[in-house]
Order: sequence, then structure tokens, then C-alpha cells
Amino acid sequence: MEPAGHAVTTAAAPAAPAVPGRLAGTAAVVTGAAGGLGRAIAERLAAEGSAVAVLDIKAPWWSGPDSPEGIGAWHCDVTNTEEIRDVVDQVAQAHGGIDILVNAAGLLSGRASLLETTPEDLQRYFSVNAAGALSMVQACHPYLKASRHRGRIINVASRTFFTGSPGQLAYVASKGALIGMTRVMARELGPDRITANAVMPAQVATPGTLAHSSDDAFAATMAQQAIQEFVTPEHFAGLVAYLASPDGALVTGQSLVCDGGGLLH
Repeated sequence: MEPAGHAVTTAAAPAAPAVPGRLAGTAAVVTGAAGGLGRAIAERLAAEGSAVAVLDIKAPWWSGPDSPEGIGAWHCDVTNTEEIRDVVDQVAQAHGGIDILVNAAGLLSGRASLLETTPEDLQRYFSVNAAGALSMVQACHPYLKASRHRGRIINVASRTFFTGSPGQLAYVASKGALIGMTRVMARELGPDRITANAVMPAQVATPGTLAHSSDDAFAATMAQQAIQEFVTPEHFAGLVAYLASPDGALVTGQSLVCDGGGLLH
């Protein structure tokens, strides 16, 4: 359900359907997946056959003890390295390893002048959006290296690193760091046959982005796209599923944008 006061049109071509069995036999960890883009990613990976662990500091989207088929939830704060190690080991024991890591946890940003941004603001965004991803990679690495599927790391970054979004210095800087980190991960972990890629969505109407952007902002963003249709979480999840699939085995170190041709990067 969208927050009150928002009526963002989501008319768009439907996302491609899941490919049943494409990820059969794999186990995936998706951080920040209690809702929004992370939820769509978790659901898509599960629909393609992966056993998915949803990690978040929030309760998952379902209620009651019965989780969706192929999905389980663990509480995890990505700024707490000890908790990360414990949870990652629990997930690996439950599923016989970890093949796919999607770092979708992140702090979103309102807008404030760079002249008002403090070092503490910068550190807060870096702790989740960059350092959190690093800690997850470090904890998951032994399992990704041992994966028969070939380990996959998919980092949810932001195209604002290329657009220089005014008023979001701390957010943009932290996501830019994640893009740079992804390239180093690809180089250093390539000998382990682990891929690492950064994926960047359009301005997608999730509860998190709706809290910071008006209907007019969404419409203005969409108007700059080559294909003027709103991108949905399901479109973005399809890109992640491709990178996690056998077809993505030799795609690494890349920054891929799913935004209807707005950035043309």
C-alpha cells in the first residue's frame, strides 16, 4: 500500500516472468529485504528455485509463522559485524551453503544542502550503504568460494552517483563508494570464480522512495527516459535474477542500470 497522499502511476510493460528452476539448488542471501526492492528481489529469486534468506532489522512483509515458499527471515543489522557472522553461518547451515549474496540494505536520503551535511551524516550513510556490504561479503566469502554454482555478489547501488543528485551528498557518496568497491571485489574475488556487479534502479515507487519524493518528481524522472514507462521493482528484480543465473557467470565488475534509458550510461 502506498503512503497517504501518493498516487504514482505505475503503468509499464510487465516484467518478464520468472524462469522456473533456473536457480534450483542454490541458496541466496538478500539484505534489506523486508520490503521494497529487496522484497521483489527475494520473491524473484525464490520463484526461480533459490532458497532465500531475507535479512533485515525490520520484520518481513508476511505475518504469522508461515513464510512464503522458499523464503525464510533472519534479523540482521548490517552495521553489526558479529551479528552478521552469526546469521550468515546460520543461513549456510540451514541451506548447505550460500551461492548468491544481494546487498540491498541501505539508507535512503531526503534532501539537504552539502553545506549542512556533517561528517557524522557521512559516516552514518557509509556505515550501512558501504561498510555493511563489505561486512556481508567478508562473512559470505568462504561459502561463495565453495559454491558449485559459482558465487555471485550483487550490490544495489544508485545512479545518483553519475547524476550528482543535489541535496544528497552523503547518500551519493556512499553509493559511489559501493560502485568502486564492487570493481575491487570483482578483481580480487575473480580467482575464486565469484562475480561482483553493481545494479542501479530508476526512481522506483517503493515506500522508501515515496517518503522522500513527490508525484511530480517521479513524473519528471520518467519524462527523461528513452522508454517513458515507470520501472517497477519486478523489472529490477529480473536484472538481479539474470546476474545470479548461469547466464551471468562471466559478467563481473559491471555497473548495470535498469531505468528505461534515463541515464544512458
